[in-house]
Amino acid sequence: MNKYIPTHVKENAKQIELTISNISKTYSNGVQALNNVTLHIPAGMYGLLGPNGAGKSTLMRILATLQDPDTGNIRLGEIDVLNQKDQVRQTLGYLPQEFGLYPNAKTEDLLDYFAVLKGITNRASRREVVEALLKQTNLWDKRRQKLGSFSGGMKQRFGVAVALLGNPKLMIVDEPTAGLDPAERVRFLNLLSELGENSVVMLSTHIVEDVSELCTRMAIINKGQILQEAEPLKAVAELQGKIWRRIIEKSKLPALEREHTIISTKLLSGRTVVHVYSKEDPGNGFELVAPDLEDVYFTTMAGYYKQQMTQLEGRSRYEVLEDIPL
Repeated sequence: MNKYIPTHVKENAKQIELTISNISKTYSNGVQALNNVTLHIPAGMYGLLGPNGAGKSTLMRILATLQDPDTGNIRLGEIDVLNQKDQVRQTLGYLPQEFGLYPNAKTEDLLDYFAVLKGITNRASRREVVEALLKQTNLWDKRRQKLGSFSGGMKQRFGVAVALLGNPKLMIVDEPTAGLDPAERVRFLNLLSELGENSVVMLSTHIVEDVSELCTRMAIINKGQILQEAEPLKAVAELQGKIWRRIIEKSKLPALEREHTIISTKLLSGRTVVHVYSKEDPGNGFELVAPDLEDVYFTTMAGYYKQQMTQLEGRSRYEVLEDIPL
């Protein structure tokens, strides 16, 4: 697979780091989207994991220079992201959660047009770049096809091709696999894994498997706060001997919830699989299982909600439900 990534860019990318310090953002309606977010992100794939409404997209838009925070600062290497936006945009690749395409435009023609907008004005150089990117994203055979006929996964891959124009040092990818079928998702994740070899790639998602399969570091965010930052493998290792499973009839779930700290439930062949976090054998038929990143995520979230409930003790049920995201 040909890649339009010169050697000197590969070398420089290894030195690039993204530093986010004390970023907060409250919207005019009073919603606090980010609360004192601080992250240190080295070159490679970095996952930002959290539920819908956690503040992920707000942070992505701030990094992409599309909106400003209320407080804090961000640096990409030597660049002040908040005060040197033009310099950031020259080295930025951004794939938002939703983006529009001209349905009647042909793949090669539209990518060529975006390359001109990116400043690649020499026709021969532009032709070389467009060909290399279409081959890298496995769209070369579709170069004369109209974008309106593309599947969801093909549109996402075209979005990556656009984001890669100019060899960005920072790639921002917001909820990239939402809505993709399993085969398209695998192809897309394989493409993203290659990008992480040469850039700082910030991957925002609510899908645990995306982070598990791609990222060497991650952070869990909820209600605008960073709950945990870790290396996925180390975070999973720390849960060894602490995750227990039991398969039950759904009708027995309320009784178990009164007795144990349940971190997750899911259906398996019509029955309910329950996972609990416990440093000791919880009894009641639970068996010890090997943890995975999903257990890390749900254990972290369960700890957050437990803390919130402790802080909200003494308030009415209505007030509690108003303050805790579902």
